[in-house]
Amino acid sequence: MPQSNIMPGFRPAISLTLVYLALIVLIPLSAMLLKSMQLSLDEYWAILNNKRVLASFRVSFGSALIAAAIAAVFGFIIAWSLVRYTFPGKRLFDALIDLPFALPTAVAGIVLATIYEPQGWIGKLVMDNFGIQIAYKPLGIVVALIFIGLPFVVRTIEPVLQELDTATEEAAASLGATRLQAFVKVILPNILPATITGFAMAFARGVGEYGSVIFIAGNMPYISEIICLIFLKLCRF
Repeated sequence: MPQSNIMPGFRPAISLTLVYLALIVLIPLSAMLLKSMQLSLDEYWAILNNKRVLASFRVSFGSALIAAAIAAVFGFIIAWSLVRYTFPGKRLFDALIDLPFALPTAVAGIVLATIYEPQGWIGKLVMDNFGIQIAYKPLGIVVALIFIGLPFVVRTIEPVLQELDTATEEAAASLGATRLQAFVKVILPNILPATITGFAMAFARGVGEYGSVIFIAGNMPYISEIICLIFLKLCRF
């Protein structure tokens, strides 16, 4: 007697998954691979050795690295506050963390550019008091990438902190450890892998981010032009 499938609807589900994977992932990647194979090694080298391309690599990778590092620090602080403390508006604040996930990146870019431009609400305040321009500079790219990358860090660290037993901290304190020693020797080893994971996810998202960055970057060659824009121009022409 043939065994019945333990998961009803498994075949249709896996078929739809494979179709989705092919349409959304495999076909675009194959098209990109075929397009790249049309270039010779000399053409590859000419593109990679172009000063404008190298400058855009520095802007994209440098901004993503700085933004991911800042997001890792503040992401830990936010995750710690959400797990360990109770305060008014906590649920609203917790929901706002996921806003970059729900908000279209182009909308986020337009909003950030409007707020941080020299005549914007925050941009004008910073410009008048500190003489620092945020929008249309690499600093604006970092701000946009922090906004995009912060939820990755928070949502990666938060479950680890929730599962962390406070009894170990109390045991360390009872043995004479200071708060700093308890954090370094008890808490940090547990949350470090999650923090590194969140940092890596924020960095990877930042390197390839386009929609939220393109409006606030200014896209000035050698200054604030990102690598995604270079790739787009190469694909068009």
